Amino acid sequence: MINIMKTIKFQSSLIAGIFVLTFNIFAIAGTETEVLAETSGVATSFIKVPSGYGTDHILDTTRIFTDRDLKQKVDFSKAVKLELKSRTQVVVQKEGIYILSGVFTDTSVIVEADDDAKIQFILDNLKVSNKSMPAIYVKSADKVYITTTDSKNSLQVTENYAKDGDTNLDAVIFSRSDLILNGTGTIEIVSATGGGISSKDDLKITGGTLMITASTNGLSANDSIIVFDGNIDVKSTRDALHSENKDDPLSGYIYIRNGVLNITTGDDAIRGNSVVQIDGGKIKIATCREGIEATFVQINGGTLVIYALDDGINAAYKTQMTRAIIVNGGNIDVSVASGDTDAFDSNGYLYINGGTINVQAWSAFDSSGQTSWLGGDITVNGKAMTRN
Repeated sequence: MINIMKTIKFQSSLIAGIFVLTFNIFAIAGTETEVLAETSGVATSFIKVPSGYGTDHILDTTRIFTDRDLKQKVDFSKAVKLELKSRTQVVVQKEGIYILSGVFTDTSVIVEADDDAKIQFILDNLKVSNKSMPAIYVKSADKVYITTTDSKNSLQVTENYAKDGDTNLDAVIFSRSDLILNGTGTIEIVSATGGGISSKDDLKITGGTLMITASTNGLSANDSIIVFDGNIDVKSTRDALHSENKDDPLSGYIYIRNGVLNITTGDDAIRGNSVVQIDGGKIKIATCREGIEATFVQINGGTLVIYALDDGINAAYKTQMTRAIIVNGGNIDVSVASGDTDAFDSNGYLYINGGTINVQAWSAFDSSGQTSWLGGDITVNGKAMTRN
């Protein structure tokens, strides 16, 4: 999924002081420093090496989206209505386009298709309330599309989830395969004891409106969470967006190109173990423990408003990749609670190349590695900073 990374080269800075609330900006030396990132040898296709001070995007997003991923309008010409009944499980085994509509109780749609099968579900005023089973459960397929018409749909699980053999079912929509959500309508998801949407592969959102209330993670995926567009509202007890793959340390990334995200969470708002890259969109994090966390965080654009009880943006020891925070653009407003907290906390490199940053914090910037401010505007506690 992502290219094997062996060596990353950054330009290094001569650091005079610590890049914290009362900081000096540093003269730049022209030397190069090699930063090693060990890998597991897993062949992947989406992470690349940024040059210079990280102005190149770390994720190669040219092949992430297919035309079908981005198609928001519904084509009913080849669709068939799936007959659902309350207190009944319906199994889909063949590739096709299926319309789901109506009001049901304790009904699960289970996908058990060939590994090359592409399934599309069209949600058209669907309402499902289950006690213990996901409303949609993908056991096997190549990928599954969940597309909304211009309609309001609701899915909920009200009690503890049942197990399926050794599989812990823990989300209202649970998939072992790639999952793509798009369309022009709304899905409201409520999970009383688990997560909202979970994919054991990739989770893509390219359109539509998601309103998720979850007692664990709102959106989770093993390999990646990828947002092209859409309106996403998450209220969760754990992470709002969580991507982690314990078997492949270079997976577990999050990419946001556009869209509107409103997040209220008891833990991390956006957490990708390897990379979080934000190119655009409007992201408002009303409250969280940590706002954005990954081994490598890169912000290239967008509008971000973050209030965190701990660190606002954090490059942490999640994988063996290089730890860094790189800001190339965007409007970023970070406020953090008092105490041992930082607005920007990098356990590695911290490069500010552009953008507009406004910080309300006792400690604005904390970095244990090389740090540079090459461009952009920074305001800390109402005071505009100047580069020496």
